Amino acid sequence: GLTVQIALAEALANVYVNNMNIKWDNLQPSRARMGDIDQTIPQQDLDAELRRLRRVAWRMDALVFIPGTNLTLGLDNILGLIPVIGDTAALAPSVWMVWKARKLGATPGALAFMVGNILADLVIGSIPLIGDIFDVWYNANIRNYRLLEKNLAKRAARARDVTTGAPAAGTAPACL
Repeated sequence: GLTVQIALAEALANVYVNNMNIKWDNLQPSRARMGDIDQTIPQQDLDAELRRLRRVAWRMDALVFIPGTNLTLGLDNILGLIPVIGDTAALAPSVWMVWKARKLGATPGALAFMVGNILADLVIGSIPLIGDIFDVWYNANIRNYRLLEKNLAKRAARARDVTTGAPAAGTAPACL
């Protein structure tokens, strides 16, 4: 019954967290760490963090490709088959990704979109059957990873333009 489902969800979450090297204490940042966004992350560390986030996103949403379609199944879809508990367990890595995005310097607008993707995945994904179909199609974690990647690239391009004095791509030069 429900006790077996809870035990299964806990076991799956623990296996997932152990395989992804996610530390639960990092999911709950202290007040001292909440405000310290490192704006000077070395490129090598940034690339490593993005690879880690990409790996989490694809394991959650695209672990297996369904032959003959553009659809994928991931741990989010598998956990989502367990009513309520599965969707809640799948929420932890998603929230962790948003927290890491904030630490990497994602803009507030990008973070708001990421949270919106998670909420859509959680709310609609909780509806029996319809939610499972939605989860296979929507892939919120991959959407969030791609959004973060684009957001950081735009921020880096703007920073380059500011340091070189060139106008941002697609903008007219300022008139005095």
